[in-house]
Amino acid sequence: MENWIFPYLRQYRGLFALAILLGSLTILFGGALMFTSGYLISKAATQPESILMVYVPIVGVRAFGIARAVLSYVGRLAGHQLVLKILSDMRARLYKIIEPQALFLRSRLRTGDILGALADDIEHLQDFYLKILFPSIVSLAIYTVIIICAGLFSIPFAILLAVFIGLLVFVGPIISYIYMKTKNEQWKRRKHQLYQQFTDTIFGISDWIFSGKYATYIQRYETQEQKLLELETKKHSFVNWRDVLNQIVLGAIVIIAIYWANEQTLRGEFSPTVIAACGLAALSLVESFLPLAGAVSETSSYQDSLKRLEAIQPQSPPLQIEADGRKDSLNLSQVTIEINHLSFGYTSETPLLDDFSLKIGQGEKIAIIGRSGSGKSTLLKLIQGALVPTRGEVLINGMNAHELASAVPKLMAVLNQKPYLFNTSVMNNIRLGNPEATDEEVYEAAKMVQLHEMIMQLPKGYETNMHETGSRFSGGERQRIALARVLLQNTPIVIMDEPTVGLDPITEANLLATIFATLKGKTIIWVTHHLMGVEKMDRILFLENGKITMDGSHQQLLKSEERYRRLYALDRPLYRGEWGNGL
Repeated sequence: MENWIFPYLRQYRGLFALAILLGSLTILFGGALMFTSGYLISKAATQPESILMVYVPIVGVRAFGIARAVLSYVGRLAGHQLVLKILSDMRARLYKIIEPQALFLRSRLRTGDILGALADDIEHLQDFYLKILFPSIVSLAIYTVIIICAGLFSIPFAILLAVFIGLLVFVGPIISYIYMKTKNEQWKRRKHQLYQQFTDTIFGISDWIFSGKYATYIQRYETQEQKLLELETKKHSFVNWRDVLNQIVLGAIVIIAIYWANEQTLRGEFSPTVIAACGLAALSLVESFLPLAGAVSETSSYQDSLKRLEAIQPQSPPLQIEADGRKDSLNLSQVTIEINHLSFGYTSETPLLDDFSLKIGQGEKIAIIGRSGSGKSTLLKLIQGALVPTRGEVLINGMNAHELASAVPKLMAVLNQKPYLFNTSVMNNIRLGNPEATDEEVYEAAKMVQLHEMIMQLPKGYETNMHETGSRFSGGERQRIALARVLLQNTPIVIMDEPTVGLDPITEANLLATIFATLKGKTIIWVTHHLMGVEKMDRILFLENGKITMDGSHQQLLKSEERYRRLYALDRPLYRGEWGNGL
């Protein structure tokens, strides 16, 4: 709550106080309405000599009735405005948490958990404010007002009311919370077991049928369901008994109020017409406490949402990005990647990468080639910090890559196989690389990737909608837009994960030429299956069985590695003739 509740209450404390005040006044005016109504009925029953004797109560009933409705509406308006402001800030904050560490979240949480936090948990907290926080604070305010007002007339009466109303405000909600929290945890555990058993049975249904033991499964499943039903029955039974006891307490408070008013009447302190008024006012005020126990009992479900939101918090404090080389900062002018004796495997049996070491200097261009499943994409994820090595380390300027969540967007840009293009304008899709970029900077990036002229010929130029996934553009054009994003992002490292897959040879060659021309001076780590363009790379690494089996420039490998010459000849048929002629 310290991270996701209290900061927003402090930020909007004025609106929060207004919502609480209006909520409290709504209940108090409701009590005043019932008190005035009771007095009016009693006074009218005495057959007053003139209508003027009841004129003031009549006006009071109208005034309190209208005021109660107005206060209720304005209070709800203020409360919902506060909640919507808070939810808006929460969503923006959650996105800012997720966006820079999206790769890290994918390694720690399932996608469904992230979507659940965005869609369900934030939305769920809306009910926390409206159904628990506001009613609880309003109830405490009304409780305090009732006790203080009663104390002005009689201290013993105030103490008696404090005890009885306290049963509704404190004792009932606390007992209800403890009981329902335990039962809810049991219910979730048994529900999970039931789902797990059902899923296992579905996958193994043929074995159940052939073994002839399907009746045993059905009986076991029905037994589990019966236990779950019994637990739900206990919960409903507890709620029913709790509501009955609350009504009994309510009735007792009304009787106490009427008895006390009657005693005051006998002593000559009150008029007899006040007796019914006190009873009705007590009924109206105390009724506002009845939903409190039910609301508080659901607090555990909101705690689950808060825990999931806390789990998405960055695992390390934000890193200071500077270019001065200080110890507590990351120097972006010279970024060195160092991999020392790294081992990693998705299973404990066979490591995908085994005792792997590599050093990449600033501005170096590395091509990583290998068979499918050799660990190329896994190596990229380790460099990005999305995965944590089993052994060894991946260092970026001496710091562990998986501890640099906040720095990744400033360090690395990624050009992958299928960059996602959103259903918005071309301008917005390019500007995604740097939301603060000016229009002129977007134009310049588009010119660098040779798209500006084509975009200007579109119906609305840069404001032309790209349609979902950029369906109105060709594969090469989509990759060029993604490359323009990378240029705007302006990171020292660019990771390319087979960006030319699916393109025809001519488009592939043109795109690679554009990439190498626009990314001069940047560190390039390029995973590829094709050898087209590797001549431009400083080093070519062959990854096999978790180790580097070949390492060198294109010319070095041509001279020293027969296997490389064969692979290059297979991938570049034209090269076969060149090599055959002694080239």
